[in-house]
Amino acid sequence: MTTDRLRAAGAVVWRGDESNPEVAVVHRPRYDDWTFPKGKLKSGEHVIAAALREVHEETGLTVRLGRVLPPVHYPFGGRLKRVDYWTARVLADDGFEPGDEVDEVRWLPAREARHLLTYEWDVGLLRALWAAPLDTVPLVLVRHATAGSRAEWQGDDALRPIDAEGAAQAAVLATALPAYRPELLLSSPSARCVQTLEPYAAAAGLGIATEALLSEEEQDAQKTPALVGDIMVPAAVCSHGKVLPALIEALSGQQGQLRKGAFAVLQRRGRFVVSSERYTT
Repeated sequence: MTTDRLRAAGAVVWRGDESNPEVAVVHRPRYDDWTFPKGKLKSGEHVIAAALREVHEETGLTVRLGRVLPPVHYPFGGRLKRVDYWTARVLADDGFEPGDEVDEVRWLPAREARHLLTYEWDVGLLRALWAAPLDTVPLVLVRHATAGSRAEWQGDDALRPIDAEGAAQAAVLATALPAYRPELLLSSPSARCVQTLEPYAAAAGLGIATEALLSEEEQDAQKTPALVGDIMVPAAVCSHGKVLPALIEALSGQQGQLRKGAFAVLQRRGRFVVSSERYTT
């Protein structure tokens, strides 16, 4: 077996009452199995974007991702395959069309779906479904994309723009954010922060609000977390490496730095953080 891993992504899609949800299970005629929607990453595709795409391609469902579930690993074609999964709530149904990859979708109560699923690892995903609340609101905290050297920039640092690498990071971010459907985009006034959110804002038809408390110069140990903590709708907030660690710790109790262009996803029930995840672009 080679050490070069195959990557795939999918979701356990649910609907209804979170105390007794139904989940979507798909039948693949090629393997004659029942499993959760998933599929391979395309070249250069972000794992979150892949999960969103595969769910829609296989089921016709538009979803919003919830908390991450344990990844699944298994051998496939002489290589190790890793499949990343999330919980996902149905937002819209564009209609299922049977095809060569998936010819049937069934909705089953989650507590009964294990009797249909072919693989034990999928049954394990069902068990993980009950580990924390399903109905959560995402808060995505983004560190601005790369913006060249601060020392080499001539002029007001707040006007320093993202560079070519940063533009590529912002483009990748714009493919991942649809998984969380942020309704509010909030940014430090610095150009590099606003520009990091602009590709998604343009695609989603949203404006970007700016807030001085998210800037390096005017951040406040109490006011900044209070401001962001009061957001109760799906949101993406872009700020700086000198602001985000303290903000994340204040909101979630988790420590650590984000690389430029990276983001943390806090899934919340009210003000309580159900899960905390970090991703690069």
